[in-house]
Amino acid sequence: MTAALELIGVGVDLARRPVLEGVTLDLAPGEIVGILGANGSGKTTLLRAALGLVRLTRGEARLAGRPVASLSELDRASLAAYLPQERRIGWNMPAWRVAALGAVHRSPVEARGVALDALARVGIGHLAERGVRDMSGGERGRVLIARLIATGAPLLIADEPAAGLDPDAQFLVMDLLRERAAAGAAILVTLHDLTLAARSCDRLAVLAAGGLVGLGPPAEVLNPEVLSAAFGLDGELIDTRAGAVIAVRRETPSSSYRPPPPTPLAGPNEA
Repeated sequence: MTAALELIGVGVDLARRPVLEGVTLDLAPGEIVGILGANGSGKTTLLRAALGLVRLTRGEARLAGRPVASLSELDRASLAAYLPQERRIGWNMPAWRVAALGAVHRSPVEARGVALDALARVGIGHLAERGVRDMSGGERGRVLIARLIATGAPLLIADEPAAGLDPDAQFLVMDLLRERAAAGAAILVTLHDLTLAARSCDRLAVLAAGGLVGLGPPAEVLNPEVLSAAFGLDGELIDTRAGAVIAVRRETPSSSYRPPPPTPLAGPNEA
């Protein structure tokens, strides 16, 4: 099976400073991979590199086996849909029209139907006619998630899809992404909530100082060593009746903490 996404030794320099270095990652159809890391660790840059939205200094990114650099914008749009971290919407359009922008490849009637269904699935079908600038930030976030789902793309990439949502809505969004994965889509998301990531993702990739310090199933990756290296936290993953929970405490004050240089992970031929 061809990987939906491959990053091979990817490095990105911004303003002559390395932001990503030596990142190798693949994502299969039907899988949810979560990207974790402290602020400034390179999470958003990784997503943008995967989509060809930032120039790679080193390495290569591929969508469905094809180098991203060789793809037209139309090709990329057919292979992947992207929800950026920025939730600002310039015009006060009805929610269904914003969600329908994800289905522009369909007829207007079909796009409206897809949009209404997506809004219902994120729990705001009753707000379909409301202007998005008249909504709360959390409601507006749900509209944009509905737009992402409406694309039907084989790869969904979302930067902090749970940001600004109440706890129930956070789990709802991740459940909807799980449904898309069960239908064959590949899902790549950045998350700050470690417990939500542990419960929702098949694998986690943890960044520190632009490099991978952990990659694998949550139970293996969210160990005390990685929590310390990536976040400066002392903690562990605990299984409870309600699911996995991350119990942590601060190791050092955030004002003085600086992530250590990443330790390269062993490749398939180096393990």
